[in-house]
Amino acid sequence: MIEIITGPFLIESTSFLLSWHGVFSFIAVASAVFLVGRWAPMRNISPDDVYSIAVWAIISGIVGARLVHVIDNLQTGPSYLDNPTQIFAIWTGGIGVWGGILGGAIGGITYGTIKKMPIMQIADLTAPAMLIAQSIGRLGDIVNGEHCAKATDYFFGFIWTHSQSAAVYCSNTGLNTSVQPVIAYEIFWNLASLMLLWNLKDRIKPAGMLFCLYLGLYSAGRFLVTFLREDRIWAFGLQEAHFIAIVVLFLIVPILVFKARFGDPNQIRKEMISAVPQPSRAERRRIQSNN
Repeated sequence: MIEIITGPFLIESTSFLLSWHGVFSFIAVASAVFLVGRWAPMRNISPDDVYSIAVWAIISGIVGARLVHVIDNLQTGPSYLDNPTQIFAIWTGGIGVWGGILGGAIGGITYGTIKKMPIMQIADLTAPAMLIAQSIGRLGDIVNGEHCAKATDYFFGFIWTHSQSAAVYCSNTGLNTSVQPVIAYEIFWNLASLMLLWNLKDRIKPAGMLFCLYLGLYSAGRFLVTFLREDRIWAFGLQEAHFIAIVVLFLIVPILVFKARFGDPNQIRKEMISAVPQPSRAERRRIQSNN
Protein backbone atom coordinates (compact mmCIF):
# COMPACT_ATOMS: atom_id res chain seq x y z
CA MET A 1 0.00 0.00 0.00
CA ILE A 2 1.07 3.61 -0.51
CA GLU A 3 1.06 5.38 2.85
CA ILE A 4 0.72 9.17 2.90
CA ILE A 5 1.90 10.57 6.23
CA THR A 6 2.23 14.26 5.32
CA GLY A 7 -0.23 16.70 6.86
CA PRO A 8 -2.44 18.79 4.59
CA PHE A 9 -0.99 22.17 5.59
CA LEU A 10 2.28 23.69 4.45
CA ILE A 11 1.88 26.63 6.84
CA GLU A 12 -0.26 26.33 9.94
CA SER A 13 -0.67 29.00 12.62
CA THR A 14 -3.43 30.38 14.80
CA SER A 15 -4.22 33.10 12.27
CA PHE A 16 -3.36 31.56 8.91
CA LEU A 17 -3.55 28.22 7.14
CA LEU A 18 -2.00 27.40 3.78
CA SER A 19 -2.78 23.98 2.38
CA TRP A 20 -0.67 21.95 0.00
CA HIS A 21 -3.74 21.94 -2.21
CA GLY A 22 -3.54 25.72 -2.46
CA VAL A 23 0.16 25.63 -3.32
CA PHE A 24 -0.26 23.07 -6.08
CA SER A 25 -3.32 24.89 -7.40
CA PHE A 26 -1.30 28.09 -7.73
CA ILE A 27 1.51 26.27 -9.53
CA ALA A 28 -1.04 24.63 -11.83
CA VAL A 29 -2.78 27.88 -12.81
CA ALA A 30 0.51 29.75 -13.26
CA SER A 31 1.83 26.96 -15.47
CA ALA A 32 -1.26 27.00 -17.67
CA VAL A 33 -1.17 30.77 -18.16
CA PHE A 34 2.56 30.67 -18.90
CA LEU A 35 2.21 27.89 -21.48
CA VAL A 36 -0.75 29.44 -23.32
CA GLY A 37 1.05 32.78 -23.37
CA ARG A 38 4.10 31.13 -24.92
CA TRP A 39 2.04 29.21 -27.49
CA ALA A 40 -0.12 32.17 -28.52
CA PRO A 41 2.31 33.74 -31.05
CA MET A 42 2.33 30.44 -32.96
CA ARG A 43 -1.29 31.22 -33.83
CA ASN A 44 -0.59 34.89 -34.46
CA ILE A 45 -2.33 35.74 -31.17
CA SER A 46 -1.07 38.40 -28.80
CA PRO A 47 0.03 37.03 -25.39
CA ASP A 48 -1.57 40.14 -23.88
CA ASP A 49 -4.97 38.85 -25.01
CA VAL A 50 -4.23 35.56 -23.26
CA TYR A 51 -3.25 37.27 -20.03
CA SER A 52 -6.31 39.53 -20.09
CA ILE A 53 -8.63 36.56 -20.54
CA ALA A 54 -6.73 34.59 -17.89
CA VAL A 55 -7.50 37.17 -15.20
CA TRP A 56 -11.25 36.82 -15.66
CA ALA A 57 -11.08 33.07 -16.24
CA ILE A 58 -9.16 32.58 -12.99
CA ILE A 59 -11.56 34.73 -10.97
CA SER A 60 -14.67 33.01 -12.34
CA GLY A 61 -12.93 29.63 -12.07
CA ILE A 62 -12.20 30.12 -8.38
CA VAL A 63 -15.80 31.14 -7.72
CA GLY A 64 -17.13 28.17 -9.68
CA ALA A 65 -14.72 25.70 -8.08
CA ARG A 66 -15.61 26.77 -4.57
CA LEU A 67 -19.33 26.86 -5.34
CA VAL A 68 -19.38 23.28 -6.65
CA HIS A 69 -17.42 22.06 -3.61
CA VAL A 70 -19.67 23.84 -1.12
CA ILE A 71 -22.88 22.61 -2.75
CA ASP A 72 -21.65 19.01 -2.72
CA ASN A 73 -20.46 19.24 0.90
CA LEU A 74 -23.25 21.13 2.64
CA GLN A 75 -24.15 18.08 4.71
CA THR A 76 -20.70 16.50 5.10
CA GLY A 77 -17.25 17.52 6.25
CA PRO A 78 -16.89 21.11 7.51
CA SER A 79 -20.36 22.47 8.23
CA TYR A 80 -20.80 25.40 5.88
CA LEU A 81 -24.38 25.82 7.04
CA ASP A 82 -23.34 26.29 10.68
CA ASN A 83 -20.30 28.40 9.83
CA PRO A 84 -20.96 30.27 6.54
CA THR A 85 -17.71 32.26 6.75
CA GLN A 86 -15.85 29.02 5.95
CA ILE A 87 -17.35 29.16 2.48
CA PHE A 88 -14.82 31.86 1.63
CA ALA A 89 -11.82 30.16 3.30
CA ILE A 90 -10.58 28.67 0.05
CA TRP A 91 -6.95 28.71 1.22
CA THR A 92 -7.75 25.85 3.62
CA GLY A 93 -8.59 23.59 0.69
CA GLY A 94 -11.83 22.41 -0.82
CA ILE A 95 -12.60 23.13 -4.48
CA GLY A 96 -14.50 21.30 -7.20
CA VAL A 97 -12.53 20.81 -10.40
CA TRP A 98 -15.68 20.80 -12.49
CA GLY A 99 -16.60 24.21 -11.13
CA GLY A 100 -13.15 25.53 -11.94
CA ILE A 101 -13.26 24.24 -15.51
CA LEU A 102 -16.76 25.41 -16.34
CA GLY A 103 -16.58 28.62 -14.33
CA GLY A 104 -13.25 29.53 -15.92
CA ALA A 105 -14.54 28.72 -19.40
CA ILE A 106 -17.65 30.85 -18.93
CA GLY A 107 -15.69 33.80 -17.56
CA GLY A 108 -12.93 33.63 -20.17
CA ILE A 109 -15.26 33.16 -23.14
CA THR A 110 -17.57 35.94 -21.97
CA TYR A 111 -14.75 38.43 -21.55
CA GLY A 112 -13.05 37.43 -24.81
CA THR A 113 -16.32 37.72 -26.72
CA ILE A 114 -17.03 41.19 -25.33
CA LYS A 115 -13.52 42.32 -26.28
CA LYS A 116 -13.80 40.65 -29.70
CA MET A 117 -10.78 38.43 -29.21
CA PRO A 118 -10.16 35.17 -31.14
CA ILE A 119 -11.63 33.23 -28.27
CA MET A 120 -12.01 29.86 -30.00
CA GLN A 121 -8.38 29.81 -31.09
CA ILE A 122 -7.31 30.72 -27.56
CA ALA A 123 -9.57 27.99 -26.18
CA ASP A 124 -7.82 25.43 -28.36
CA LEU A 125 -4.44 26.58 -27.05
CA THR A 126 -5.81 26.30 -23.53
CA ALA A 127 -7.03 22.70 -23.86
CA PRO A 128 -3.69 20.87 -23.45
CA ALA A 129 -2.56 23.39 -20.81
CA MET A 130 -5.68 22.62 -18.80
CA LEU A 131 -4.85 18.92 -18.67
CA ILE A 132 -1.34 19.72 -17.47
CA ALA A 133 -2.71 22.12 -14.84
CA GLN A 134 -5.31 19.63 -13.61
CA SER A 135 -2.67 16.94 -13.23
CA ILE A 136 -0.48 19.27 -11.17
CA GLY A 137 -3.40 20.44 -9.06
CA ARG A 138 -4.42 16.87 -8.26
CA LEU A 139 -1.08 16.33 -6.52
CA GLY A 140 -2.37 18.65 -3.82
CA ASP A 141 -5.43 16.43 -3.44
CA ILE A 142 -3.17 13.47 -2.74
CA VAL A 143 -1.33 15.29 0.03
CA ASN A 144 -4.53 16.69 1.52
CA GLY A 145 -6.24 13.31 1.56
CA GLU A 146 -9.24 14.65 -0.30
CA HIS A 147 -11.84 12.66 -2.22
CA CYS A 148 -13.24 9.67 -0.39
CA ALA A 149 -12.90 6.42 -2.32
CA LYS A 150 -13.91 2.81 -2.03
CA ALA A 151 -11.73 0.48 0.02
CA THR A 152 -9.32 -1.80 -1.79
CA ASP A 153 -6.74 -4.52 -1.08
CA TYR A 154 -4.66 -3.67 -4.16
CA PHE A 155 -0.98 -2.99 -3.50
CA PHE A 156 -1.31 0.51 -5.01
CA GLY A 157 -4.09 1.61 -2.67
CA PHE A 158 -3.66 4.93 -0.84
CA ILE A 159 -3.62 5.14 2.97
CA TRP A 160 -3.74 8.47 4.79
CA THR A 161 -2.47 8.39 8.37
CA HIS A 162 -2.10 12.04 9.43
CA SER A 163 -4.72 13.10 11.98
CA GLN A 164 -5.46 16.34 10.09
CA SER A 165 -5.92 14.68 6.73
CA ALA A 166 -9.21 15.38 4.98
CA ALA A 167 -9.62 11.60 4.79
CA VAL A 168 -10.92 11.77 8.37
CA TYR A 169 -14.24 13.00 6.95
CA CYS A 170 -14.72 9.84 4.88
CA SER A 171 -17.37 7.98 6.86
CA ASN A 172 -16.98 4.59 5.14
CA THR A 173 -13.18 4.51 5.06
CA GLY A 174 -11.35 7.31 6.89
CA LEU A 175 -7.78 7.23 8.16
CA ASN A 176 -5.58 4.14 8.07
CA THR A 177 -7.75 2.45 5.44
CA SER A 178 -6.49 1.49 1.99
CA VAL A 179 -8.66 3.04 -0.72
CA GLN A 180 -8.76 3.19 -4.49
CA PRO A 181 -6.23 5.80 -5.76
CA VAL A 182 -8.92 7.70 -7.64
CA ILE A 183 -6.79 10.84 -7.82
CA ALA A 184 -3.97 8.92 -9.51
CA TYR A 185 -6.45 7.35 -11.94
CA GLU A 186 -7.63 10.81 -12.96
CA ILE A 187 -4.06 12.05 -13.40
CA PHE A 188 -3.26 9.12 -15.68
CA TRP A 189 -6.43 9.74 -17.69
CA ASN A 190 -5.52 13.44 -18.02
CA LEU A 191 -2.03 12.62 -19.27
CA ALA A 192 -3.35 10.08 -21.78
CA SER A 193 -5.87 12.67 -23.01
CA LEU A 194 -3.04 15.21 -23.25
CA MET A 195 -1.10 12.90 -25.58
CA LEU A 196 -4.15 12.56 -27.83
CA LEU A 197 -4.90 16.28 -27.90
CA TRP A 198 -1.28 17.14 -28.61
CA ASN A 199 -1.29 14.84 -31.64
CA LEU A 200 -4.56 16.34 -32.88
CA LYS A 201 -3.87 20.02 -32.21
CA ASP A 202 -3.04 20.73 -35.88
CA ARG A 203 -5.35 18.10 -37.36
CA ILE A 204 -8.81 19.04 -36.15
CA LYS A 205 -10.92 22.00 -37.22
CA PRO A 206 -12.66 24.43 -36.99
CA ALA A 207 -11.38 26.52 -34.10
CA GLY A 208 -12.82 25.44 -30.76
CA MET A 209 -13.05 21.75 -31.59
CA LEU A 210 -9.89 20.85 -29.69
CA PHE A 211 -11.31 22.47 -26.58
CA CYS A 212 -14.59 20.59 -27.09
CA LEU A 213 -12.65 17.35 -27.42
CA TYR A 214 -10.85 18.15 -24.17
CA LEU A 215 -14.17 18.65 -22.39
CA GLY A 216 -15.52 15.42 -23.84
CA LEU A 217 -12.49 13.35 -22.88
CA TYR A 218 -12.35 14.72 -19.36
CA SER A 219 -16.09 14.17 -18.92
CA ALA A 220 -15.84 10.52 -19.98
CA GLY A 221 -12.87 9.84 -17.71
CA ARG A 222 -14.33 11.66 -14.75
CA PHE A 223 -17.64 9.84 -15.16
CA LEU A 224 -15.91 6.46 -14.94
CA VAL A 225 -13.51 7.33 -12.12
CA THR A 226 -16.31 8.78 -10.01
CA PHE A 227 -17.83 5.32 -9.62
CA LEU A 228 -14.86 4.51 -7.39
CA ARG A 229 -15.36 7.62 -5.29
CA GLU A 230 -17.71 7.94 -2.34
CA ASP A 231 -19.06 11.44 -2.57
CA ARG A 232 -22.66 12.22 -1.73
CA ILE A 233 -25.22 10.37 -3.87
CA TRP A 234 -27.63 12.78 -5.50
CA ALA A 235 -30.01 10.48 -7.37
CA PHE A 236 -30.11 7.12 -9.19
CA GLY A 237 -26.92 6.07 -7.44
CA LEU A 238 -24.99 8.88 -9.14
CA GLN A 239 -22.87 11.64 -7.63
CA GLU A 240 -22.68 15.32 -8.47
CA ALA A 241 -19.71 14.82 -10.83
CA HIS A 242 -21.66 12.14 -12.73
CA PHE A 243 -24.48 14.54 -13.53
CA ILE A 244 -22.14 17.35 -14.57
CA ALA A 245 -20.27 14.95 -16.87
CA ILE A 246 -23.53 13.75 -18.40
CA VAL A 247 -24.67 17.32 -19.13
CA VAL A 248 -21.31 18.26 -20.65
CA LEU A 249 -21.24 15.13 -22.84
CA PHE A 250 -24.84 15.76 -23.90
CA LEU A 251 -23.79 19.19 -25.17
CA ILE A 252 -20.32 18.40 -26.51
CA VAL A 253 -20.74 15.08 -28.35
CA PRO A 254 -23.23 16.46 -30.95
CA ILE A 255 -20.92 19.41 -31.61
CA LEU A 256 -17.98 17.11 -32.24
CA VAL A 257 -20.00 14.71 -34.39
CA PHE A 258 -21.58 17.31 -36.65
CA LYS A 259 -18.92 20.02 -36.72
CA ALA A 260 -15.43 18.62 -36.12
CA ARG A 261 -13.39 17.71 -39.17
CA PHE A 262 -9.88 16.38 -39.72
CA GLY A 263 -7.51 17.77 -42.31
CA ASP A 264 -3.95 18.42 -43.40
CA PRO A 265 -1.92 19.85 -40.48
CA ASN A 266 -0.18 22.51 -42.58
CA GLN A 267 -3.43 23.71 -44.12
CA ILE A 268 -5.25 23.78 -40.79
CA ARG A 269 -2.38 25.72 -39.22
CA LYS A 270 -2.60 28.34 -41.98
CA GLU A 271 -6.39 28.57 -41.65
CA MET A 272 -6.17 29.05 -37.89
CA ILE A 273 -3.59 31.82 -38.24
CA SER A 274 -5.45 33.63 -41.04
CA ALA A 275 -8.70 33.48 -39.06
CA VAL A 276 -7.25 35.60 -36.24
CA PRO A 277 -8.32 39.25 -36.75
CA GLN A 278 -5.34 41.59 -36.93
CA PRO A 279 -5.20 45.11 -35.47
CA SER A 280 -5.87 48.00 -37.81
CA ARG A 281 -3.12 50.40 -38.87
CA ALA A 282 -4.33 52.96 -36.31
CA GLU A 283 -4.33 50.34 -33.56
CA ARG A 284 -0.79 49.24 -34.49
CA ARG A 285 0.41 52.85 -34.31
CA ARG A 286 -1.24 53.24 -30.89
CA ILE A 287 0.40 50.03 -29.63
CA GLN A 288 3.80 51.14 -30.92
CA SER A 289 3.45 54.57 -29.31
CA ASN A 290 2.52 52.99 -25.97
CA ASN A 291 5.62 50.78 -26.14
